[in-house]
Amino acid sequence: MPVNKSRRSLLGTTALTLAFGIVALTEPAYAGEGTGFGEGSTTEQSGGGDNTGIYAAAKIQYSGSVTANGSTGNVTSSDINWTPPPCWYAPYLGAKDFKKKMSEEIENAKNTPGMGGTAGSAIGQLQQHYEDEFGWTGHPGYKDYNVDKDGEGMFWAGVENPNEPDVLKRSSCNEVPFWVDNGEAPPPEYEEAIRPEILAALAYQHMELPDTKVTLAPEATTKVNLPTWAWLDKAVFDEVQATAAINVPGFNISATTTAKPVALKLEPGTEDAETYPASGECAINADGSIGEPYAKGKSTQTPPCGLKYLRSSGDGTYKLRATITWEIAWTGTGNTGGDLPNGTFGATQDITVQEIQAVNR
Repeated sequence: MPVNKSRRSLLGTTALTLAFGIVALTEPAYAGEGTGFGEGSTTEQSGGGDNTGIYAAAKIQYSGSVTANGSTGNVTSSDINWTPPPCWYAPYLGAKDFKKKMSEEIENAKNTPGMGGTAGSAIGQLQQHYEDEFGWTGHPGYKDYNVDKDGEGMFWAGVENPNEPDVLKRSSCNEVPFWVDNGEAPPPEYEEAIRPEILAALAYQHMELPDTKVTLAPEATTKVNLPTWAWLDKAVFDEVQATAAINVPGFNISATTTAKPVALKLEPGTEDAETYPASGECAINADGSIGEPYAKGKSTQTPPCGLKYLRSSGDGTYKLRATITWEIAWTGTGNTGGDLPNGTFGATQDITVQEIQAVNR
């Protein structure tokens, strides 16, 4: 049966956590892994009490527009208070494999020199937790590691997000492994148990957005006080999707995060410039494009999206930064879904601004 946090005593919780930390030092919980830009992947599996290889740690699969090596993507959340999950709980091992691993770890810990006193007692309590269904007062356990239910469920364990820089946050999913029957949701008290919303946040974290290079007229080189038009074609700039999924027997969930461009912000790279509109933020058009392409005969018009430099760049260039705001939403298993914070991604372009040369007759 799963551990019921509401029935734990403080002493029992501390002892279990301490003991699990000791036995898990030799092999920490597995980490989430990215698998490639624009490609699907398969869950890595090994072991298995019935030789099928299904009782293995469930690694997250990433597909779509995601990083190739599992690192964070280039999208930045516009909400400074939003962060991806630092850790989560996910399917780990089947009953027989878990018993084999934990028995070895516990035995190694017992034989470690100096492992006595409080630490030794904690290890004994951890062993009792998985061998005796009655556990100890206020803390029910499992009978013989649930081996009579092998193939009917899995033990779940903590997973560290390898891209979380704060080690304390990354290692905060430190509850001892708990059992979940196939087809059942993990106990609600485990708020960090993997679910579509967490997968959506991880897909967001690994998402890769296209470079933000706007089309300019004039291009690269312009004149002082000459309006420069800027735009992005819908055909070049469209929505982007990234998917994260976990697929193991008895537990299959996924979430797809979709980013849609909604606005372009222009930052000229100098205070000696004006933007159109004055805010520098160009909204998306009804057809999905941003701004308006320059055409012959528009030289006296004010561009709906663009800028005007008021001073020459001299022998150098100005760094024009174009940043796209992306509206991000997600859908997942079980008709779940919702919104995530808008994301931004920008790039710079070198702009040469020349003085207009007057000819004296």
